[in-house]
Amino acid sequence: MSGKLIVIEGIDGSGKSTQALLLRQRLEKEGRNFRYQKFPRYENPSSQLLRMYLGGEFGSSPDSVNPYASSAFFSVDRVAAFLQGLGDFYKSGGLILCDRFTTSNAVHQAAKLPEHEQIPFAEWLFDFEYNKLGLPWPDMVIFLDVTPESSASLIRKRGDDEDIHETDLGYLRRASEVARKLASHYNWTTIKCDRDGIMRSPEDIAGEIYQKVLVFLD
Repeated sequence: MSGKLIVIEGIDGSGKSTQALLLRQRLEKEGRNFRYQKFPRYENPSSQLLRMYLGGEFGSSPDSVNPYASSAFFSVDRVAAFLQGLGDFYKSGGLILCDRFTTSNAVHQAAKLPEHEQIPFAEWLFDFEYNKLGLPWPDMVIFLDVTPESSASLIRKRGDDEDIHETDLGYLRRASEVARKLASHYNWTTIKCDRDGIMRSPEDIAGEIYQKVLVFLD
């Protein structure tokens, strides 16, 4: 018996954590039994290499480390999470909600590659994590589609320490293009989060997400 895995995905500054929180609150209100996990797990020792990478210790640009190597940093953290309890819960039939997953690496690391290599890279990554490493395929990927400009604005307003992905608008633009391509190719559930450059309210977006999740679960 296997469970269900829902992933909330999007480029940096797209509102993933906000939407994950709002969805968690709705699921809790319904009394659904589920577990939530945000990736990367920065507080966990398994994230040491990815923290060094995002902190610029291997180079100040995302392109400083090739996508296959940098993806492996994140893969280790996800595998550790499933070995530390998520895997048993999933295998028992549990519902897991993730803020980012393997799909996030597919977006961000494929953005480093020429266009004709992007889908093949995603295929390699999904085979590596889902088939070779044994992580579950997501049953539903909710893609928060925002313009890179809206994303950059939200990152600035957030005021957190920025990693090497978030400080590079050109990189955000490439990641946005790749995300839309992968969303179409893999039939992700796309949520348009801004209209004519103006962001929809978090509650409005959350309502649309919730309705789609209900259809999926029921």
